[in-house]
Amino acid sequence: MASAGATRSESTDAPTAPIGTTTNQNAPTAPTNTTTKHDTPTTPASTTAGQDTPATAPGTTAKQSDTSTDGTDAGAGRSDTSTDGTDAGADRGATTAEVGTAGASARTEDDAVSGAPGGEPDGVPAEPVRGDAAAGEGPTVDAGSGGAADSGAREAGPEAGASAPEPEPPVDPEQALAAVGWRLHPGTLREEAPDPDELRRIRDGLTGKLDTALDNRSRARLLSLRSVASRVLGDLDDAVADARLALTYAEATGELRRTALARARLAEVLRWRAEHAEADRLFAEANSPELPDRLRALLHEHAGRSCFDQGRLTEACLHFERALDLRQGEDGPLNARTVVALDAVAERAADGGFGPAPRSREEILGTPRYPVPTFDEEQQLWGYADADGELVVAYRYAEAQPFHEGLAWVRRPEASRWALIDGTGAALIEANNGYRAVGPFSEGLSWVSMDGKGRWMAVDQMNIVKIPPGYEEARPFRNGLAAVRQNGGWGAVDRTGAVVVPTRYHGLGTSLADGRHLDGFTSDGLAVVELAGRRGVVDRGGRVVVAPAYPTLVVHPVAFLVTTESGRWGALDRRGEPLIDPVHRARAEVAAEIDRLLTDASPVL
Repeated sequence: MASAGATRSESTDAPTAPIGTTTNQNAPTAPTNTTTKHDTPTTPASTTAGQDTPATAPGTTAKQSDTSTDGTDAGAGRSDTSTDGTDAGADRGATTAEVGTAGASARTEDDAVSGAPGGEPDGVPAEPVRGDAAAGEGPTVDAGSGGAADSGAREAGPEAGASAPEPEPPVDPEQALAAVGWRLHPGTLREEAPDPDELRRIRDGLTGKLDTALDNRSRARLLSLRSVASRVLGDLDDAVADARLALTYAEATGELRRTALARARLAEVLRWRAEHAEADRLFAEANSPELPDRLRALLHEHAGRSCFDQGRLTEACLHFERALDLRQGEDGPLNARTVVALDAVAERAADGGFGPAPRSREEILGTPRYPVPTFDEEQQLWGYADADGELVVAYRYAEAQPFHEGLAWVRRPEASRWALIDGTGAALIEANNGYRAVGPFSEGLSWVSMDGKGRWMAVDQMNIVKIPPGYEEARPFRNGLAAVRQNGGWGAVDRTGAVVVPTRYHGLGTSLADGRHLDGFTSDGLAVVELAGRRGVVDRGGRVVVAPAYPTLVVHPVAFLVTTESGRWGALDRRGEPLIDPVHRARAEVAAEIDRLLTDASPVL
């Protein structure tokens, strides 16, 4: 293993917390208008990854599809078959300042996913389900549950010989919420409903749908949407109860985008309650680089509003600027809202200045600032210094790795084996345990080797062996899984040592559309595998999502970008089905085509 002097970098690839880590530590209480018998979500044993895939629009080079994905109506004429994992319909175009409101064809959040398998089946048990029990075809939109009354209902039988009037279809509350033309108050940067009474009817309709929603995905969606309605109506106690419970359900699905939306909706309620520390933390946790840029921009916008409330105006402007950068100036509604926000910032800054200096992400998240390796040229030894440059662990090591999870591996000049220390320099694992090669701690475990060449095993900080030796190579755990090589083949194990992806592949490493490379799985539980020079995708349960058949495969937030033998780029959806024909010369052209298909996605936060 390389020392700090060898410019070894041990930073993680993505800032998001691993799936299964509960952000909100407070046990949520069910709102008074929630059917409490359903509110005990459990983390699925195996969550199907990759639920967010864009649907193909007519007239594109893409293969036509009947199901839209990534929470969007990406073009006209989609069927209403839905699974969960996205937020279209009710999430679309609804945070605008008198601009970009959704039309009458808006659909529910779950109408947009084409994951494999889909959402949860009807007739599931009363308790929220886990694992494979949650797989199957997603429920379609229940257009008759809740929402506005059926204005087309007949009062009595028609006159004899007269034709009966055609009844108007009932309005689904999620569609109705999507169609609300929110106003953005120029002084508070809070949304206002043009018709509060109608919003109350929408909220009642969402409650009606909750009474029959039994699966984790649906309850996460409906509870979080109801929290939006309650927040705008000023019922903040009900809103925060719904939002906390929605986050619990969302985390139980293990789906990145659903959890991000639930966190953001809870954060917005907390912002209105002036509980800014937790709100800012939730916005930061939600904003993963693995999300679509459009959603990331929206999260930055709302985080900026929270900073505005606190008088952190410079930090607010940085968020607004980042949101605009992510959309590259092509989002008209966002541009209009940003003008309103910047006018409010300018007015407040004229009275009291721009406030304190911007905080780092680590400060917002409350991440501990561990000592960093520092080298003494005279002694030719390593020690550790704090953030102010003060020496906190003396110069005594020939090699010193960076701290991870409060722990660092070090080697003294007289020793050939590594020891483990904490932030004070106290030894937790002595060098006499015989580890000639070590890896950084990740998710509570470190890979170590006695001979420095192979037979890697995983130990915890108490030096208890959690995974026995037997691997030729092993990479740090990420999202509960670690890539390992055995008998020349790559696969993956979980933290108990169980093999979840057989060690049959020639490579396992995931390239992302933003240029990053992961030594394992994405937050959605997907990894790129290579077999005989061809690449495919497996999920965290070992299921082959895309068979290894492509010279190049890159994971996009809502799709898979692939090349053919001729070097032309195309795209697959998250089920591995053709989405965009491989006719493009550059990857950027395919990404732009996908973005065009997602132009209607704008979640209600």
